[in-house]
This record gives sequence, structure tokens and C-alpha cells, in this order.
Amino acid sequence: MASKTDTEVIIGGKVFTLSGYESEEYLQKVASYINNKIAEYNKIDGFKRQPIDTQNVLLQLNIADDYFKAKKQIEIMEEQLSEKEKELYDIKHELIATQMKFENSEKNAKSLQTKLDESSKKIIQLEAQAKGTKK
Repeated sequence: MASKTDTEVIIGGKVFTLSGYESEEYLQKVASYINNKIAEYNKIDGFKRQPIDTQNVLLQLNIADDYFKAKKQIEIMEEQLSEKEKELYDIKHELIATQMKFENSEKNAKSLQTKLDESSKKIIQLEAQAKGTKK
């Protein structure tokens, strides 16, 4: 189990001590994400005119919205991955079946070539015998 990390971060101009089992870099990244959201919404005049409680709720709603959109995107990607894995599985089995057919065809071709060679020898022998009997 990872050791607990305590790190100071600045969120909205205030210093907070975050504690968790994630790395300090991760905790800083989380704080940076929140600061970027705050900065994004502080650019909107209508947002700045809202009471601080309303601003906080709006930020929380938008962060939750980002979370659910990211979660949905992950679900879509996992479904696509599952489909691609199934396609790959099917293609591998098709490849194996095709390889087996090819190997069987090669065996049949060799067998037919052997029979053809034997038949050609027999034809030559029979032609030689036929010439010998004509004389």
C-alpha cells in the first residue's frame, strides 16, 4: 500500500493541505484543474454576479458534469475496445481456419503431384512397351 501524502495546494487563492494516497503531483494536478474551472467561470459576467454559494454550486455542477461526461466516454471506449477484441478474436480464428485449409490444400497438391508423376512414369513405360511391341 502506498504511503499517505500531505501536500499544500492553492485553490481559489487559498492554501489547503490535501492528504491522500496519491502522489503530490496528482494532488497538485487536481488543484490545478479546480483553479482552471474557477478561472474559466470567473470570465463570465453572469457568474461573477452570483452569490458565492451559488458560484460554488455552479462550479460543483460543472465539475460533476465533466466527471460524468468523462465516465461516459470511458464506457464508450471500453465498449469499442471489447468490440475490437472480439473482432480480433474472430479474425485470429478465421486466420487459423484458413491456414489449416491452406495446409490441407498443399498436402492434396503434393499428393496429386505425386500421383501425376507416377502416372507420367507409367505412361512413359507403357509408350516404351508399345514401341517395343510394334517392332
